Amino acid sequence: MSLAVVIPAILMQVGPVPNVSSQAADDFATELQNRPSREAVMEEPDNPVSIWLAGCLDLVETDPARAHAQAQIRRNETTGAERVIANHCLGLAATELELWSDAQTAFLAARDETPVEEIRTRSRFGSLAGNAALGGGDLEAGLALLTNAQEDAKNAQEGTLEGFAAFDRARALDALGRQEEALGSLDNATRLIPQLGDAWLFKATLLRRSDRLGEAQAAIERAVEITPNDPQIGLEAGVIAVLDGREEAARASWQSVIDSLPDSRQADAARGYIAQLGPPSDTSATP
Repeated sequence: MSLAVVIPAILMQVGPVPNVSSQAADDFATELQNRPSREAVMEEPDNPVSIWLAGCLDLVETDPARAHAQAQIRRNETTGAERVIANHCLGLAATELELWSDAQTAFLAARDETPVEEIRTRSRFGSLAGNAALGGGDLEAGLALLTNAQEDAKNAQEGTLEGFAAFDRARALDALGRQEEALGSLDNATRLIPQLGDAWLFKATLLRRSDRLGEAQAAIERAVEITPNDPQIGLEAGVIAVLDGREEAARASWQSVIDSLPDSRQADAARGYIAQLGPPSDTSATP
């Protein structure tokens, strides 16, 4: 069976923007869990490969260990497109189990066994392999894989895939201490996917760390426009404001996080920041 029959139905859609944390360099799992939609999988309901994959993806959600075992068996018993699909599910199951080396190996095998002319699919698998490498702490390997995936996406003229790869490259570069290169990669990500709020948030954070507070403020304002209720954005907006000497703006930003999600870890952090500020200044005139 040709990949041209199966892959477009299950893998060629980019889907929603993944909710990837830009605050923690070791939080790489969410991108890997950005699976194809159920509707995409079932576009060919009579296709046995599509039926198997749909069942495997369901099992990843309910019993990832079993899905991992079943995908291994199918990978060892199949060839061609079916083996690629088995490695796809195996990688997702390994991600759920945080078996990063297994996930990287599976996604790499899926990429390498995808025909060279199906460059968009190869880019997607390469990005997944790169994120798995980052999840396992192998930053250099992850960066190399993501760089290749970004180039494949560019050659395929797939701007959204290229933008996601650029965003993930920025996280790898930042974790490697290459902050200016990370900012350059984020420039690419925000140009290719202007509505990617996480990229604007990460950009604001890196600019703030570089004491470029004016640019950081512009980036965080863009992030707020895109996802106004994101508590991580509210936290960062407050940090930028207080470093810029705007204490009341910082207090208001952090209080909004507490008001919107009082039981969240971001709200706990906001309370800690406000406690460090102390009571509000009394700005009334004193005779």
